[in-house]
Amino acid sequence: MQDGKTRVSFDDLAIPFAAEVVEHLRKYPKQGTSESSQFLNACRSHLNGQLGINALHEATAKLGFVNVVDAFHNVHGEPIPSPFYVRDVAHGSKHLVFTDKLFKLTESIQFDNLQPEVEARWTLVETAWNLEMNPRLLRVCHDREQDLLYLRLNQSSRVDLSSARDALNGYQKGKCFYSFKDISINNHDGNFCDVDHFLPHVNRHVHLEQGQADLNGVWNLVLCDSAINRFEKTAKLPHLRFLERLHNRNEFYINSKHPLSETIQNLTGNTEGRRRAFLQRQYDIARSTLCPIWVPKEELPGTF
Repeated sequence: MQDGKTRVSFDDLAIPFAAEVVEHLRKYPKQGTSESSQFLNACRSHLNGQLGINALHEATAKLGFVNVVDAFHNVHGEPIPSPFYVRDVAHGSKHLVFTDKLFKLTESIQFDNLQPEVEARWTLVETAWNLEMNPRLLRVCHDREQDLLYLRLNQSSRVDLSSARDALNGYQKGKCFYSFKDISINNHDGNFCDVDHFLPHVNRHVHLEQGQADLNGVWNLVLCDSAINRFEKTAKLPHLRFLERLHNRNEFYINSKHPLSETIQNLTGNTEGRRRAFLQRQYDIARSTLCPIWVPKEELPGTF
């Protein structure tokens, strides 16, 4: 798109796609839930030095996009109404034709967020594929100093997943949780967002004692405008109306691939009713500490 193209052939797309898959296979040998895949086997053969780069690109163009192209636009079993591209297979050629939706994305602040967000989501999914443990034991934690989400395996070991900002951004549609202003997960931009504890972290000991809840859990982490977090909200408790917003945001996680989905259910409940009651219980605990109630000075229209 940078050179003005509005379409790309499968042959050209195969080159960067194969490179990305190969690099991810180096770290995570399992890339999917299928028992076998001709395309992934070709990538593994290339990693083992048994298949040359040209042959890999040919295999990718032929096999690599069989499911990926259509699946990209399928969310929760339904195709999205405005696709980013359409498939063109006229006259024996195979191309993707970009739509206006994709070009509009390149003009928005979210385009800079796209690459790290995709990498973070890919890491979360492939971590789930490669885990050999009961999902009920999963616990994703937040390392505040390193701004990392990590998977706690036992008392002494952990697996680092990704930047918390990169992983959480898409579940808030690239908006500040409180004000709905555009936020950036790119620290080179002027509006680099903060990772905020919805229920103030200063009361974490009360929640552990009374509510058996860890405020460092993903269920309590939101992304917000840094100025709002540092100069308005600080350690205050958001107004009760924001609790429904947190519930809706968390349900986005539940409908995604674990480990985020599994870890939230493990911590907050395995049904929507239990999760809603859990949040209300934790909110009531925070309120009992006489924490000041807060609402943003400015809030744009929007929903999660």
